[in-house]
Amino acid sequence: MSAVDPATRVPGALEVSNIDFKRGDGGAGKLILRFSGDGAMPDLRKDGSDVIVDVGNASLPPALQKPLNVTDFATPVRQIDAQGNGKGTRLVLSTSGPYESLAYQTGRDYIVEVVPRASSQARGAVKSAIAAGQTAPAKAFTGAPVSFNFQDVPVRTVLQFIAEESKLNLVASDTVQGNITVRLINVPWDQALEIVMRAKGLDKRRDGNVIWVAPQAEIAKSEQDRENARIELENREDLETEFVRINYHNAVDIYKALTEAKGIGNSGQGGGGGSTNNNDSGFLSPRGRLVADARTNTLMISDIPKKIAAMKRVIYEIDRPVDQVLIEARIVIATDTFVRELGARFGVAGTKQYGGNQGVISGNLEDNTSIINDGEHIIPDGLNVNLPVTDPAGSIAYTLLGANFSIDLELSALQREGRGEVISNPRVLTSNQREAVIRQGQEVGYVTLTGVGTGGGQALPNVQFKDVLLELKVTPTITNDNRVFLALNVKKDEVVGTLDTSIGNVPQIAKREVNTAALVDDGQTVVIGGVYEFTDRNSVTKVPFLGDIPFLGNLFKKKSRTKDKAELLIFVTPKVLRVAQRPN
Repeated sequence: MSAVDPATRVPGALEVSNIDFKRGDGGAGKLILRFSGDGAMPDLRKDGSDVIVDVGNASLPPALQKPLNVTDFATPVRQIDAQGNGKGTRLVLSTSGPYESLAYQTGRDYIVEVVPRASSQARGAVKSAIAAGQTAPAKAFTGAPVSFNFQDVPVRTVLQFIAEESKLNLVASDTVQGNITVRLINVPWDQALEIVMRAKGLDKRRDGNVIWVAPQAEIAKSEQDRENARIELENREDLETEFVRINYHNAVDIYKALTEAKGIGNSGQGGGGGSTNNNDSGFLSPRGRLVADARTNTLMISDIPKKIAAMKRVIYEIDRPVDQVLIEARIVIATDTFVRELGARFGVAGTKQYGGNQGVISGNLEDNTSIINDGEHIIPDGLNVNLPVTDPAGSIAYTLLGANFSIDLELSALQREGRGEVISNPRVLTSNQREAVIRQGQEVGYVTLTGVGTGGGQALPNVQFKDVLLELKVTPTITNDNRVFLALNVKKDEVVGTLDTSIGNVPQIAKREVNTAALVDDGQTVVIGGVYEFTDRNSVTKVPFLGDIPFLGNLFKKKSRTKDKAELLIFVTPKVLRVAQRPN
């Protein structure tokens, strides 16, 4: 709601100048009434599920006499009805759900808080957590409930009443002055104390069962004076020097980590060591110094004993042996081949006289010429069908030789099966979060042509080499739940043949590689990659038409069937090797 225009106010009359509503901590609804002057006397009471505020000596301007829907604030308050009540004012807060209400007045503001009531189970859980030494939720009040209604009484009196209810010793500073108007019903005493201090700008410090209450500025000044006195004592304390031998780390690296603790690098290092003061690191006092010696891997600390002890604890936490990881990889290449071939060779050769003419038949003209001139039939070039199996496993041949003719027939067959398995098993041991590489293989040479010879001659040959490697590259990270995160690169190259060129042979290399990351349990074996290849090929070479004749067509064709299977699997097994720190 908007505030009332001051020009419309009646001089000397007390009235409500503004009505405001906010959402407070823990989902509390906070109603703030502001009056045009001092002396307002509000009264708070409950009527069923409604909270009613009556102000008998302050009128409500017509501009503020309207309902206010506050459902969107998600508090126990759903609606506020502001209306005039004779010469006074009445505000009705409609609520839902269990709640607790409290009110207090500071200056010309009257504040009503409607707080959701915590269940008995929730309060018990808070008390149990506090008893166990755990951190209680924010704004969790557990004191015994109190109820009181004060109108313009000294704040020291209210503090005394709270001290009696809490059974604690409460000391109020002499600067705690002023009066307060407050109405609280069934409110925990520690929450009532917070409200009173908030209303009067106070703060508290607790030492055992004694609570000291004073203005915030006074408490801040007291703490600052105590800190200044502590610093002054430290500045007068004698300095000591201790040497810390670094066992598992590098002294210069630890020095850099400590001096850059505030994000400020140290450029004054030289000769494998350096020094720093409080301007670079928060671990030392203003007079403290830290020096690193790379030759002996030692840190020298010069400071007061308390700071030296703290620095040594930090160094001890950093200078720890790093757990190691053994990574074992298995690269399995399984192959399965099957080849079946059927071939035939067939030929008819003959000669016949036709009066003064001679007729010759064979597989080609060259063989005809040989028969005519030399009477010699050339086999196999002179055959009519020449489709044999290369390197057959078995064959059968038949020749029919007559006076002036010959018939040649050969059948050959081959079936070949092959199974192979190649297993590579690289292993590498490395520290946590440290990259490790292991590789094995060879360099294969080949010739290339580069440039042009002097005088416009031919290009010059150059021998270059290509790496053909089995390589495992891995960076392990041990997690807090005893698992290992692996960043992996596995490579398996192989020379499968050579390619003939005019300048020499060039190797043909089969490359197999996987680059991945995986989260694996300690000692668990996982498959991080795999490739499966399958080839099924059928081929027929035949003489047209004759090769299609049933049964006899086999004499005029060659059939071949090839099946190739290849499978690549890559297994990885990490094993964590815990390294215990030895006592100094």
